[in-house]
Amino acid sequence: MIATAKPKKVTTATPKASAKPKKTTKVASAKPIGHGVGRRKAAVARVWLKNGSGNIIVNGKDFREYFDTEVTRIEASVPFTLIPASKDLDVDVNVYGGGTNAQAGATKLGIARAMLEADGTIRSALRAEKLLTVDSRVKERKKYGQKAARRKFQFVKR
Repeated sequence: MIATAKPKKVTTATPKASAKPKKTTKVASAKPIGHGVGRRKAAVARVWLKNGSGNIIVNGKDFREYFDTEVTRIEASVPFTLIPASKDLDVDVNVYGGGTNAQAGATKLGIARAMLEADGTIRSALRAEKLLTVDSRVKERKKYGQKAARRKFQFVKR
């Protein structure tokens, strides 16, 4: 006996009518001139520097829109205030983890490291402002048999 194969159905996938295209603001696709990774607490920022007009894009948004307070905006842009020649660089940042303050600190370190990779002569200026120093303070873990990291349960005499 010879078995005959049934012809297979060919289906084409069609996109849903309700699917909306994603809105992302991307920096002009130029070759990166520097890359840096910054970490602060639980936040990690990956930073790419490209030639451009001075835009800072964080997770697809303008950094003024992403960082909600003036303090975090200033902290994230400190390397640009220090190095005036960097006004014509575009920055593309991908940051995740932690809170907004930790993300701003991670972005600052990542931008400083990317600038250093692009131009090695600015190391002393960045080092003088402590922009290359990693702030290694993280939350201490809770220990077993205790209420928190260092807090003990209250002693009961009776």
